[in-house]
Amino acid sequence: MVKKGRVFSGARPTGRQHLGNYLGAIKNYVTLQDDYDCVYSIVDLHALTTLEDTAHLREWTYEMALDWLAAGMDPGRGTIVFVQSHVPQVTELHTILSMVTPLGKLTRLPTFKEKVREQPDNVNYGLVGYPVLMCADITLYKANAVPVGVDQASHLEFTREIVRTFNHHFGPVLVEPQAVYTETPRVLGIDGVNKMSKSLDNHIEIASSPEEIYERVRMMVTDPQRQRRGDPGRPEVCNVFSLHQVFTPQETVQQIDSDCRTAGIGCVDCKKMFAKNLADYFAPFRERRARLAENPDEVWEVLHRGAEKAGVIASQVIDEVKGAVGLP
Repeated sequence: MVKKGRVFSGARPTGRQHLGNYLGAIKNYVTLQDDYDCVYSIVDLHALTTLEDTAHLREWTYEMALDWLAAGMDPGRGTIVFVQSHVPQVTELHTILSMVTPLGKLTRLPTFKEKVREQPDNVNYGLVGYPVLMCADITLYKANAVPVGVDQASHLEFTREIVRTFNHHFGPVLVEPQAVYTETPRVLGIDGVNKMSKSLDNHIEIASSPEEIYERVRMMVTDPQRQRRGDPGRPEVCNVFSLHQVFTPQETVQQIDSDCRTAGIGCVDCKKMFAKNLADYFAPFRERRARLAENPDEVWEVLHRGAEKAGVIASQVIDEVKGAVGLP
């Protein structure tokens, strides 16, 4: 089968992945393997811009890789999975691209301003240059497609600006990537208000046991106006119902919708059904993950082989970049 091109995507190492990670990224990563040559990176250098304690960085990298592989990212299909810092050419390209990136633009980016508000005592140089390193991640592998949510399109547009500027000065060396939009809406956490997040402890880990899943689902906020079992509910404002639509058969979803509106079903029963369906959905994933976890060295070997393959591409591209710039 002729592939449409090369996809690149990276994610910061955050350990065991949660439902928001899965629906927002991982599920799409796996699907894209059908149509693209895929390069997926655990971007540990990016993590250094906000982490003050790096003691768990290796553990989080391993746990994330374990989830990615168990979810279906498959090196056997040509997919490259690796750790960002294991391919040092990315920092070379980052340095070169920084020479054509105006500082004023970096400091005006909304994402930078947001991080400054979040960590006013740790506004480091790397934080300012984060978008340039992201551009280096993508262009080092000549990816022509990057999966993003609609709300992330501005991030990719900045990469495209840097590429256009570089190519204007030095010739058409770098590939200007296009967005491959994901359809998944923002996944709310168990509080029903904020985006699912480990830092807010409002997440459900996809590697959780059925018992752990139920305990987290049991805590989920539903329709705030439904105070008693006999009150009719509003599925359209219920976070549990929104996730039923992803993990529950459609005919059952329609019945839940009807029963909720007429108080034919209570929130407790609705949560029990969702917890069971969620646990059943991830049962094959848990089995694959358990098998992989029996041999941690094999997981690291996958990342090592991925870095070797990524390094072959990176070496060629960095040579082209240096030649175009005129570095001796």
